[in-house]
Amino acid sequence: MVVFRYHGRSIEGQLKRGTVEAATRAQAVQKLREMKINPREVEESKSILHKELAIGTKVKTQDFVIYTRQFATLIRAGVSIVESTRILADQTKSKPLKKALNNVEEDVRSGLTFSDAAAKYPNVFPAVFVNMIRAGEATGNLDTSLDRLAMSLEKQYAIKKKVQSTLTYPVILLILTFGVAGFLMLTVVPQFVDMFNDMGAELPTITKVVMAISEVLQSSWYIVLLIIAAAVGIFIWLFKNNKQFNFSVYYAIMRMPVFGQLIQKSSIARVTRTLSSLFSSSVPILQALVIVEKVSGNPVIGKVLLEAKRSLEKGSTLTAPLQASWIFPPLVTQMTQIGEQTGSLDYMLEKVAIFYEEEVDRTVDTLKSLIEPLMILFLAFIVGGIVMAIMIPMFSLYEQM
Repeated sequence: MVVFRYHGRSIEGQLKRGTVEAATRAQAVQKLREMKINPREVEESKSILHKELAIGTKVKTQDFVIYTRQFATLIRAGVSIVESTRILADQTKSKPLKKALNNVEEDVRSGLTFSDAAAKYPNVFPAVFVNMIRAGEATGNLDTSLDRLAMSLEKQYAIKKKVQSTLTYPVILLILTFGVAGFLMLTVVPQFVDMFNDMGAELPTITKVVMAISEVLQSSWYIVLLIIAAAVGIFIWLFKNNKQFNFSVYYAIMRMPVFGQLIQKSSIARVTRTLSSLFSSSVPILQALVIVEKVSGNPVIGKVLLEAKRSLEKGSTLTAPLQASWIFPPLVTQMTQIGEQTGSLDYMLEKVAIFYEEEVDRTVDTLKSLIEPLMILFLAFIVGGIVMAIMIPMFSLYEQM
């Protein structure tokens, strides 16, 4: 809800000033009239006391996926767009989505199409959503377009969560490993340094290295933390603001032996699923490629899609740029070529999407069974190395005694 300041007169002619809460300005005016106040000015309050506190302006993927499925269900059940929008605005827990839907409802009531009203809020409604809605409005198949869109978003969200769950475990264990190693370096190793120095014996190389690292961490741990924080900060800044660096990071990740293939397969599934949905909704192919390039979330694949768009503009085929790129395997290019030749590109791309979604599922299951023992071995290697650096000189001391 938004807080509006107003001033006007009551039916008795008395001057009235104050605030009123409403979703839109029109609703605020209606409320005032119901209160028997004739408003002369109604403006949204700029006071910080009346601002809703919300983190960011974008809608969480999960909230938007739920909204899209509910919207598709309501439209399929014969509920009007205006009524569906009002219902979903009332029940959603996402503040950005609620505010956008309230404004969209007002715009639709004033005569705008839903797609044009939603296009005003690109942070809430992605381009693929707006264009599929627009295509559904033009063809009279809005319910079908929404069903395709909801299914596409649900599939993409499911794949995203599976990939995230697979990558989260090794990251957490990696942080834990370095945490344990740091604890040993700062608390355990220093207790043996004086004893080793008193021994006067020649220490093995591994012990010298561990002791040197321990001394650096003890005397300059804050500098080490500062360097790490600065490196992470610079990396994040470059990743967000430098397109070439962003491209290089994605390129390096996709070239990795195991995780790179997982990212590649999930990206292909997302792109082909989205393209299939757009083509099925009669969105023009050039426009569809631009949309998918923006929502792909992968600049390496996005570059190939832009090359495909330029190829089509020159009168060539969609398949040629895909065949020239290492990103798209022969299955994708062959199915795309058959789809172009037979006029069933949406169907072929859907089959490709289904195949790679299943491939992601299989890859995730395989990685989950392999990651745990590998990370445990890594933990044992790091911690065991520190322990060995301490124990080897101890064994030498016992032999001398």
